[in-house]
Amino acid sequence: MGFVLADNNGWLNPTSSPPFETIPLQTFANLRNAVNSKPPVADFFMWEHFTSKRYYTNKSIKKIGEIYTPWSSWKIVARTELLESSTNDGDERLEDMFRAIDKGVKYFRENVEESVDYISSELDYSREDAREWLGTVEFADRVRGVEEGVVGRTIEVLKKAGVIKAEGVEAEGMIGIKSD
Repeated sequence: MGFVLADNNGWLNPTSSPPFETIPLQTFANLRNAVNSKPPVADFFMWEHFTSKRYYTNKSIKKIGEIYTPWSSWKIVARTELLESSTNDGDERLEDMFRAIDKGVKYFRENVEESVDYISSELDYSREDAREWLGTVEFADRVRGVEEGVVGRTIEVLKKAGVIKAEGVEAEGMIGIKSD
């Protein structure tokens, strides 16, 4: 997301150095500690709104802005061998998984109070925040497949950031199953 921020502000130039240093800190706790340490290990970090809300509400971190993702939060990835065997009627585990996730998403949507209970007890959200989050999040009706345009836009940002080389990386080659 840092690269999306940089791109949105015109800071990315594929011929120059990145506008900031990326420091992988692994966990949300490490990120919070990094901006609060003396001296600070990091100047800022980006994290999901509702996960970080309780920490800026209790003033252990300070919210300075928001940026929205130009892509969905989650992608499903499989080994190439598994994907190749499933397209030739060999391994049905992927199709079984897609059906199971679709069924779970349907249940999650249809049982809102149970979903709020789960989110507020297992994901450290308040009940109010869980309800608000459910009002903002979109779930795919079918998780099988990826839209080529989403991958293409992601590749363009990463090329501008110098994370991937400009030549030889195309969305079509990265997608095993396209959306219907």
